[in-house]
Amino acid sequence: MATSSKADSAADNMSGVQHVVLILSGKGGVGKSTVAAQLALALRQAGKKVGILDVDLCGPSIPRMFDVEGHDVHQCPGGWVPVYPDQDQRLALMSIGFLLQARDDAVVWRGPKKNAMIKQFIGDVVWGELDYLIIDTPPGTSDEHISVVENVRQYSPDGAVLVTTPQGVAVGDVRRELTFCRKTKLPVLGVIENMSGFVCPHCTECTNVFSKGGGEALANQFNVPFLGCVPLDPQLTRSLEEGQRFVDAFPTSTAAQAIGRVAQTILQRGEQQENMDTS
Repeated sequence: MATSSKADSAADNMSGVQHVVLILSGKGGVGKSTVAAQLALALRQAGKKVGILDVDLCGPSIPRMFDVEGHDVHQCPGGWVPVYPDQDQRLALMSIGFLLQARDDAVVWRGPKKNAMIKQFIGDVVWGELDYLIIDTPPGTSDEHISVVENVRQYSPDGAVLVTTPQGVAVGDVRRELTFCRKTKLPVLGVIENMSGFVCPHCTECTNVFSKGGGEALANQFNVPFLGCVPLDPQLTRSLEEGQRFVDAFPTSTAAQAIGRVAQTILQRGEQQENMDTS
């Protein structure tokens, strides 16, 4: 009886979530959390109610990016209440960073405990009504990723956005992530080439510091959509460090416009899925 009740609670907590999007990459340091945060803000800017689930248990960065480090997670009869960084509560956050006593505490867990935590995050967070739930994952194709995919499969996720940088080393690791998606039958929404050039803060000229084109070539190789390039932008870096909302503060910047185009593509895919479901 207890098991059935817990399963019902998990289903209830996710029942109001319309779309689930995973942010993946086989490589660390390519900007998955940055993409997850800015994509969520762009979707919110488009009038959607959005949640971010940070399942990077060993390197949670979402709380700092939204300037909500130190905020507590409260319990309610239905489970955990997410943290809301905005007054109108159109952006909901959940991260293990909220559960640590200090920001420098290390999470030293083996696979089974990580898997149990991810299952609890997906089932026990009271998201309420959400248009989009963005799941920010750690790098790789290990236990955490399998656990996430297995636990969200029943909610029919829209798919995964894969993040790479232009260099061949990063593209090679993301190629394995695409193979992971195929093996787990997780749809791929597309590939983003992050850090694709450097935007000068003075003249706005873009210089290709890390080469260019690796992400698009990878997308073409696997016959998946290429969602675009997001350049390096000092304003974006500063906004993340200070917990500011970049897409709101610098809407005309090249990086913000690139993220906005990705968000519009995600929205269009979501609308197509909704039309198919109702037809």
